[in-house]
Amino acid sequence: MTDKRIAQQHHATFEEVRQFDEDGNEFWSARNIAPLLEYQDWRNFMQVVDKARLACEQSGRPVADHFGDVTKMVGIGSGAQRPVPDVHLSRYACYLIVQNGDPAKPVIANGQTYFAMQTRRQELADDKKFTQLSEDEKRLAIRNELATHNKHLAAAAKDAGVESSLDYAIFQDHGYKGLYGGLGNKEIHARKGLTKSQKILDHMGSTELAANLFRATQTEEKLRRDGVRGKQKANQTHFEVGRKVRQTIDELGGTMPENLPKPESSIQQIESAKKKLAKKKAEK
Repeated sequence: MTDKRIAQQHHATFEEVRQFDEDGNEFWSARNIAPLLEYQDWRNFMQVVDKARLACEQSGRPVADHFGDVTKMVGIGSGAQRPVPDVHLSRYACYLIVQNGDPAKPVIANGQTYFAMQTRRQELADDKKFTQLSEDEKRLAIRNELATHNKHLAAAAKDAGVESSLDYAIFQDHGYKGLYGGLGNKEIHARKGLTKSQKILDHMGSTELAANLFRATQTEEKLRRDGVRGKQKANQTHFEVGRKVRQTIDELGGTMPENLPKPESSIQQIESAKKKLAKKKAEK
């Protein structure tokens, strides 16, 4: 079976064990997730869950909203049952669990990609204000968020040993090559018909920007979580994350980023038009 088929099978299985409470809220049972992530020992899995709870708390989110301790009845033969502890997990909780799981397990790697992408998609879907924005407004919002996360990524890369401007340019190129099927900054520039001074991020639609935002956030997190040290390892990490994002886009039936259309206006043109409109309103 190919890696893509295995990933699709894992993704389908994660969806199959999803449940809904009386109010229609989705959740996953820790008892169901543990064996899917190849944790046969409940105590070992609970150590991962506890790490995820801590990560949730440190992120500033209410732990109780994502980890619900419950008691579940299980059969022990001859129709008898006994109570066992369980945890009802939100999609975000599952994401944190796989992020703290054993990365050597293929199912964990697939789970990391699945829950991270799905969590991000859910966040955007839940944000009614975002969904009501026009395409240009979405581009501005994601581009501004990406600018912030690129600073965090640069800091994480520096901690890993990516120090000079040239080092960072090479590091960034590895991320692009992973996401764009081997195309680096220079090739993407040429494909979009941009001049040397124009930034490729300013000439992307919201879908392409979102893919790059995901690449940046996940690379930063992986560099820090895995304690990556050395320029070569940092470059390889960025490439692998970019490639994994590309693989997930393919699995979800999306368009590859290099094949997405180039918007007619740049981010600068959108910002300029926005300022002019604001000025006109102020003058009235």
